[in-house]
Amino acid sequence: MTTLAGKNNEKTNVMRILDGKKIAYQAHTYRPDATMSGEEIAALLGEDPAKVFKTLVTIGKSGQHYVFVIPVAAELDLKKAASAAGEKSITMIKQKELLPLTGYIHGGCSPIGMKKPFPTLIHSSAQQQETMFVSAGKVGFQAELAPADLAEMANARFADLI
Repeated sequence: MTTLAGKNNEKTNVMRILDGKKIAYQAHTYRPDATMSGEEIAALLGEDPAKVFKTLVTIGKSGQHYVFVIPVAAELDLKKAASAAGEKSITMIKQKELLPLTGYIHGGCSPIGMKKPFPTLIHSSAQQQETMFVSAGKVGFQAELAPADLAEMANARFADLI
């Protein structure tokens, strides 16, 4: 279900990147609310929260930034994330650092199309899904695509992160 009605078929940069690489995806929109949780977004989309993923940006003890893509209802296990990234420790970046670092705002951060590529890991549960949802780079926009296609686009690998 592509629900772009009311948005003048607006395309985000993520959608243009996917189109350019000829990656199959479905665009979905919802009316955003600043206080909305990932689980509420999944409900608006009529989807199982296990299929809807959030993008988290972190910094390792080495100073390297990492991107983690996990189910919206889950919490990133910082020890597992650090181990998967080969770091001693990892912490979340401050929200004010997100836009200058990635080009995305909180709630609209996508693992595709960041200002520069960062090592990216997707929670392994995505591999059990035929398709998964990630932000399409703007609050209120989601892209549904195959996990393998997301991994290819984000140059990501799968790992146990929660």
